[in-house]
Amino acid sequence: MARTAALVRSPWALPVAVVTAITGAFLVQPLLAAAADDLPEVTAEDLVTRVLDAEPLPLSGTVVHTARLGLPELPVGEMGGADPLQLLFGSTTMRVWTDGVDRSRVALLGMASEYSVVTDGPEAWTYSSSDNEVVHYTVDEADLARWQELADRSATDELPTPAEAARRVLEKADEDATVALADPVVVAGRAAYQLVVTPDGDATLVDRIAVAIDGETLVPLRVQTWSVQDDGAPSLEIGFTDISFATPADSVLAFTPPAGAAVRDVVVPLPSAADAAVHDTATEADRPDVVTSGTGWETVVEVRGADITALLAGDPAALADPERLLGSAEAQDLLGEFTPDRESFALDALSLYEQLTTPVPEGRLLSSTLLSVLVTDDGRVFLGAVPPETLRASL
Repeated sequence: MARTAALVRSPWALPVAVVTAITGAFLVQPLLAAAADDLPEVTAEDLVTRVLDAEPLPLSGTVVHTARLGLPELPVGEMGGADPLQLLFGSTTMRVWTDGVDRSRVALLGMASEYSVVTDGPEAWTYSSSDNEVVHYTVDEADLARWQELADRSATDELPTPAEAARRVLEKADEDATVALADPVVVAGRAAYQLVVTPDGDATLVDRIAVAIDGETLVPLRVQTWSVQDDGAPSLEIGFTDISFATPADSVLAFTPPAGAAVRDVVVPLPSAADAAVHDTATEADRPDVVTSGTGWETVVEVRGADITALLAGDPAALADPERLLGSAEAQDLLGEFTPDRESFALDALSLYEQLTTPVPEGRLLSSTLLSVLVTDDGRVFLGAVPPETLRASL
């Protein structure tokens, strides 16, 4: 149940997770990189181990996130304001600062506004300049010991940076995949190793994932995910364009609400140890609303009883069983805090859903270069990094 504690550390998580399966991005260009100078020799296996075991470092820099999923081009130009959902549409620029321990700041830059997230241990603040609102997330004093028990990741693990993406890839690198070293590159002006993770099977949409790793600090600098459907450019990419490993100034990591901004306090509930143990040890038979089939990169997830129309309207209660899907009823209630304000979100969710999906005999289908989602008329959702035919075979 560390993910519930992570809500305080990472207000990016839920907005992106809820919408990822039903939204996409349009064409953008990948970050540029040149050949790197010679680096000390290392094996792929040793490099993976060293990266995963490396202690987090303080850093600051500019991160660019791009997406190229082969979906219909959307009128994202109307989304002038900065918002975490912007990460799902085209190219997004962020400024990132962290002390490598438990303090961080991320500024998501829009054309005319900024969305910031500042974390300091069990506290977090979000600020939207377009809404001029601050949301202050805290843990109840009675839950602080429990928070410390659950907070087993550093501040850098919950930031939208290459480090978090690389960790998720490399932790699973030895499962149904081949890991190899490719030619070194230069990313953000730094010589970097390049690890390539290639799925062993041929039934997934993922062709390979390339992780560029700083040759001196072992900090991941860029992650590129390539699709079997398009070898011209990565379908997803997140990487630094500049980076410094100096400790950010305290004035950068501290947060003071801007003058005149409205401030709203939210107390994040944490599950008890008993509830967490039950959730973490639940078997598939104990969780009938979420069923998986296949293995590794070819896994298909089936969610039963979800009211898609209500979800798109911003009602988290539309999930069939919130305790099974989110861990606790309290976490379900908290999800409402992360539901985007439809008045400030220029694209209507239902209209967006219809633009990105096509009608099929079973219901509606989203088909992208890396992800397929099939929503059936009887209230089931199938998704996976597989072709649509694989989802249909799971019906």
